[in-house]
Amino acid sequence: MVHQHVLDRVFASLADPTRRGILIRLGEGPATIGELAEPTGMSLTGMKKHVQVLEDAGLVVTEKVGRSRQCRLGAAPLDEAMAWIGFYQRLWARRLDGLDVYLTLQPGPKGQNS
Repeated sequence: MVHQHVLDRVFASLADPTRRGILIRLGEGPATIGELAEPTGMSLTGMKKHVQVLEDAGLVVTEKVGRSRQCRLGAAPLDEAMAWIGFYQRLWARRLDGLDVYLTLQPGPKGQNS
């Protein structure tokens, strides 16, 4: 079952292009806050804020390793969002298939089927 508060956090997190970029980078493997910040030119503090939003949504997991924070993907909430999207994708596909059948059976101009 998909929990609405999980979806709200996931979609709010994904709404920001910087956070989507962080997830793309972490898809390549774990990284520290500094490694995530470097290519963007963002301060460590700014990057920490973005990572915190992702962590609150469960999309990123962090752990202290020495003097830095190691970040990695946490996919469970994204799986829930994909399940929610998949449900509506199937729903609309069925509805559109039904509409196609209905329109195919309707007489065309001058009483001919189209």
